[in-house]
Amino acid sequence: MLNFKPWDELLRQYVDNQGRVNYQAWKVESRQKLTDWLDEISQIKLKSYGDRDLRLALWLNLYNALTIDRVLSVYPISSIRPTILGIPNWIGFLAFFSRRFYQMDDCCYSLNDIEHGILRREFNDPRLHFALVCASIGCPLLRNEAYLPENVQAQLKNDTERFINNRAKVYYDSSSNTLYCSQIFKWYRQDFLKVAESIPQYIQDYLSTVELPKETRLRYLSYDWSLNQVYKSATAH
Repeated sequence: MLNFKPWDELLRQYVDNQGRVNYQAWKVESRQKLTDWLDEISQIKLKSYGDRDLRLALWLNLYNALTIDRVLSVYPISSIRPTILGIPNWIGFLAFFSRRFYQMDDCCYSLNDIEHGILRREFNDPRLHFALVCASIGCPLLRNEAYLPENVQAQLKNDTERFINNRAKVYYDSSSNTLYCSQIFKWYRQDFLKVAESIPQYIQDYLSTVELPKETRLRYLSYDWSLNQVYKSATAH
């Protein structure tokens, strides 16, 4: 049986209700607990787990846990997008997502493998983009609880609603009839258009604050790659 309890306990201890992570305390106090859980998961046989929601919860949890593990391995940092003399180090940035480093069930995975090769391909659900957190402020807010098979569909719905109704990610300017939204809607446009006729229509399905006019202009917000961290030494709750 898959055990998500250690991961759930870590999230509840080190992630606040704004999705910010206390990497400093986590690294000092509980880095080994995360390593032990990832080692435990690495021993599973995926063929033994055919339930769709169980597999979905597994891969969502694993992506976010591996991202945090990678950050903890090099913390303190200010961003997952490193710079050299103020210039973005794109090789290091791409390696963060593309280097295969996690061995499970006779395969070695990168973060990109999990996101693009498994989650997007197997589950084909654009709500995934509001659950996968790459440790940046521009990302969706990290849940301070694990995804669970019995709750994962409701959790994804909540993630999507929370993201779209967050003015830092999506907002409508009525004076210019312009919908400003996260770059996530640009990068994964085709995923959203599989279930909606347009990006504004997809957003409208979850937007609780305003009714968008039929002809709405679309503009994308700049993406903040700063680390989604808590700036304090005490453990976050």
